[in-house]
Amino acid sequence: MGRKWNNIKEKKASKDANTSRIYARFGREIYVVAKQGEPDPESNRALKVVLERAKTYNVPKAIIDRALEKARGNSDEVYDELRYEGFGPNGSMIIVDALTNNVNRTAAEVRAAFTKNGGNLGVSGSVSYMFDSTAVIGFTGKSAEEALEILMENDVDARDIIEEEDSVIIYADPEQFGAVQEAFKSAGVTEFTVAELTMLPQNYIELPAESVPQFEKLIDVLEDLEDVQQVYHNVDSEE
Repeated sequence: MGRKWNNIKEKKASKDANTSRIYARFGREIYVVAKQGEPDPESNRALKVVLERAKTYNVPKAIIDRALEKARGNSDEVYDELRYEGFGPNGSMIIVDALTNNVNRTAAEVRAAFTKNGGNLGVSGSVSYMFDSTAVIGFTGKSAEEALEILMENDVDARDIIEEEDSVIIYADPEQFGAVQEAFKSAGVTEFTVAELTMLPQNYIELPAESVPQFEKLIDVLEDLEDVQQVYHNVDSEE
């Protein structure tokens, strides 16, 4: 199941020299989640999860505070949460999550990205049934065996525990995100290298070499769209 999460995160962060895109996306997500509930992570579980994720990307406190203040204020800015499902080259499967204040603009941009890069949009549910919503928590300083003991001691379930290079990666149900983190914090883990809520494919595919450039172009175009928050796919692209 392992996807070399630390490497994936580094690749995403390095696409922009100043990581401004990642910061902007977290700012938008923090605002939306805080606006939906309370702008206090202690009473808003979803907000707490977003803030924990933001920590692993080193999102500046100023950006987080600005988003929270905006949610506490009188801003009437409204974002819609959208999910698009489609197919890339050679039947590859792609999920695109977006937050937008202009649904028509986002739909047109996502559709154009697919059609101009060898893909096509599918209907709702055409792809997502082949993916599992998953919490991914990673850290250093423990072995997989020690991690399992900590989870058992705290009565927390996990789907899988693996070691990737010098990290331990925990895969769990999304509802267990907070419980997994708290279990390891109580065991002395002070920093998490990965803290994600993601969509993992049930099976990965390998593309023929001639299709890889077109697929990578499609993913890059989708990730570059201003309204897109996350892009998931089932192509094995580990290096």
